[in-house]
Amino acid sequence: MSTIQPIGAELEPHPDVALVNRVRAGDVSAYDELVRKYDRKVFRIAQHITQNREDAEDVVQEAFLKAYGNLNQFQEQSKFYTWLVRIAVNEALMKLRRRRPERMVSLDEDIKTEDDSLPREIADWSPNPEQQYTQAELREILSKTIQGLPPGFRTVFVLRDVEGLSTEETASALELSVPAVKSRLLRARLQLRDRLGRFFQKRESGDGTK
Repeated sequence: MSTIQPIGAELEPHPDVALVNRVRAGDVSAYDELVRKYDRKVFRIAQHITQNREDAEDVVQEAFLKAYGNLNQFQEQSKFYTWLVRIAVNEALMKLRRRRPERMVSLDEDIKTEDDSLPREIADWSPNPEQQYTQAELREILSKTIQGLPPGFRTVFVLRDVEGLSTEETASALELSVPAVKSRLLRARLQLRDRLGRFFQKRESGDGTK
């Protein structure tokens, strides 16, 4: 007998689609499930962008409220989480704009690095930072270094390398092209490596402090 699967059998809808459809049908408890599933992830993203806990909490609330009020705009070809992240990022950037009206913050602008080229190679860290610092110290150092990245770089880096979204999902969430995401991610990683290298060199030489 043939074992050929029915056409489309492998294209199972994401579980979130069923929850969204339940919400659309009037089941509010289904939306509570989506909130519980993603609120911490959205909060982490918002906090990385705004660098402020209270603002991040506001972003989470506004993002879920806005998503709920616009569920009719959700296209089931994409993941609900990706769509939600797009809303949250926009809300977080609006927070930054209101905080810094003199300098508009946008993911569409052509961001320039200090050199706008590949950063210079950094010297090897000696001794190995993992041997010199505890994991907690390294997490704190990395978190502070990420905060120093320009918003456009920081957002791409957080979505791709911290939250683990794919390049395509990151591009969809930020409404950027895949090449733009790849370019900004590379430059973010290089800037991060350069900044971390300088930090550890200062610590090793005794010229800097936390």
